[in-house]
Amino acid sequence: MGEISQMEAMELEGIEECPVKQVELTVPKTDDPTLPAVTFRMWVLGLGACVILSFVNQFFWYRKMPLSISSISAMIAVVPLGHLMARTLPHRVFFKNTIWEFTMNPGPFNMKEHVLITIFANSGAGSVYATHILSAVKLYYKRKLTFLPALLVMITTQVLGFGWAGIFRKYLVEPGEMWWPSNLVMVSLFRALHEKEKRPKGGTTLNQFFLLVLISSFAYYVLPGYLFTTLTSFSWVCWLAPKSILVQQLGSGLNGLGIGSFGIDWATISSYLGSPLASPWFATANVAVGFFLVMYVMTPLTYWFNVYKAKNFPIYSSELFKSNGESYDILSIVDPVFHLDKKVYAQNGRVHLSTFFAMTYGLGFATLTATVFHVLLFDGSDLWRQTKSAFRGNKKMDIHTKLMKKYKLVPTWWFLVILVLNVALVLFTCEYYNESLQLPWWGVLLACAIAFFFTLPIGIIAATTNQAPGLNIITEYVIGYMYPERPVANMCFKVYGYISMTQALTFVSDFKLGHYMKIPPRAMFMAQVVGTLVAVVVYTVTAWWLMEEIPHLCDTSLLPPDSPWTCPMDRVFFDASVIWGLVGPLRIFGVEGEYGNVNWFFLGGALAPLLVWLAHKAFPDKEWIRRIHMPVLIGATSMMPPASAVNFSSWLIVGFLSGFVVFKYRPNWWKRYNYVLSGGLDAGTAFMTILLFLTLQSKNIDLQWWGNNGEGCPLAACPTAKGVMADGCPVA
Repeated sequence: MGEISQMEAMELEGIEECPVKQVELTVPKTDDPTLPAVTFRMWVLGLGACVILSFVNQFFWYRKMPLSISSISAMIAVVPLGHLMARTLPHRVFFKNTIWEFTMNPGPFNMKEHVLITIFANSGAGSVYATHILSAVKLYYKRKLTFLPALLVMITTQVLGFGWAGIFRKYLVEPGEMWWPSNLVMVSLFRALHEKEKRPKGGTTLNQFFLLVLISSFAYYVLPGYLFTTLTSFSWVCWLAPKSILVQQLGSGLNGLGIGSFGIDWATISSYLGSPLASPWFATANVAVGFFLVMYVMTPLTYWFNVYKAKNFPIYSSELFKSNGESYDILSIVDPVFHLDKKVYAQNGRVHLSTFFAMTYGLGFATLTATVFHVLLFDGSDLWRQTKSAFRGNKKMDIHTKLMKKYKLVPTWWFLVILVLNVALVLFTCEYYNESLQLPWWGVLLACAIAFFFTLPIGIIAATTNQAPGLNIITEYVIGYMYPERPVANMCFKVYGYISMTQALTFVSDFKLGHYMKIPPRAMFMAQVVGTLVAVVVYTVTAWWLMEEIPHLCDTSLLPPDSPWTCPMDRVFFDASVIWGLVGPLRIFGVEGEYGNVNWFFLGGALAPLLVWLAHKAFPDKEWIRRIHMPVLIGATSMMPPASAVNFSSWLIVGFLSGFVVFKYRPNWWKRYNYVLSGGLDAGTAFMTILLFLTLQSKNIDLQWWGNNGEGCPLAACPTAKGVMADGCPVA
């Protein structure tokens, strides 16, 4: 394929449409290959953004409301800095006529170097999941873990994903149908920040609209973020009966079913499911149906019919209990060599889960099998056709793939070398530090095999729906049966099997962004590798520093009642390590446990997409049947806990208004402003959150009045079984 000039691309634009309407409306079909991408400005601003975001995100990770600052904030913040550097840096050329030739100022600040800066920022914006291992071992189990093995685990889990990304990029990047919806937000913002346009009569330019949204969301967030925090979960139903456990279970958005609850707060709306403005309507509708069935059908039925002694525990909780509803003392069942103390466990009795928590694990089982069967049934023939055409070299290309042909591709062997070296380092780390990490060599290879098997099917779902089912449950399940009673081995297996796949999808998504923005692939690869390594080091050092500096970090039994350092995400991870690693699935979901029937969800998940596929074949003219996406529908509530009902209800309302109402009835407005609106809301909220923390919250300057007393549903977390006692709860 020869090179395609900008003029030729413009001619193609009229005759070649992208297969996805949203991409057709959003992504430009032109390219200027003369724009420099790898510049001095890119290195300075990119590395700076990566370091700052890594530090800030890890700092906020341990807090009660874990804030995640997205790369969009850095993407916007570097624009004035980039233009300032373009105006002030010297144009002198260094090392002229050598391979090292460069200039600090190659000309105006351009979109391509801005994209690479954002890729660096992305590395810092995504959390390093392996820090959970650090937190669980040092803060919850209160055991020793030295810095070097911790750093090696964190580096290898992040880098392992490059191998899978390189192997599957031809399926997940080049086809036009793999459109990665969230990237369209970024494309819209880049265009808004760089493309010059005249203000339409009676309207605004994209830049002006973005600034208006940013300023408005920045100013507004002072209300839910500080002055009136009840807006994060406005649970008015609870106020109707302040002494009724039932009413508060129904109305609480944080600890109950969330009927009538909503959040007028962008952080509440987008914190766990991402921006609803970036979600295609069919995916939003599947999430809505899944959430309704889980929260308003399954949960009430299992609770009020007292399935698995549901009334002994809160209706919504991720904690672990004894059969009488008391919290389980986990440290008492850990022996000196960090294995399960079977004698003490037998004395204490079985670990019990809230029924909601047990059911979410069942839904995780179903999501896993539904993912495999959905992709086989609905995408299997396409995958087979793509595979055959790829080997024959005659695959069909859309306009964006044609435009990218002028750049050198990243050879697959680069990815394979990284993969082989990384797996070797993982094997060395787990064998040399086996006393600390517990994972044997065969566990490493099995984790890699699971990640390899699931990266493609889950990648297809993420690329088309903006929702990615997690592998965390299956990895915990497999190693829990094969190598039980070793919690650290279970955690390490999970991060190698699950997070390497997640990282692969992050890298592939970034490659697709570069594909849309026409960034040279080798420059993208370089930015991803360097950014990932820098981010891992900063995340590790920051986490280590916080553990040394903050007394009783994550220990709610010793922290003050109003302390922000409660670590909700780490608590869920720790509880999972107890269920799957320390105690083991055999004693909970197997023959020695009482949740064995939950395993039937595996079969249900396999059958669900088959029923949809049969219906689609029977009624091929009914397009809505094809839109029933069982992995997304069943896995809708995979983020619960720690996500709660108010996060979902608020997200769904906004997703409906954007993806259905505006997209259908105001398509021109949606095309012009939807993704820019999302970016402005993200940025304004993030900037105000940081400002509030630095100026007020870090100095413990609080505002005490009823609007800051929470959602007002204190009884929602109470058990309702007769004779079961809990602090602050009436005895039934």
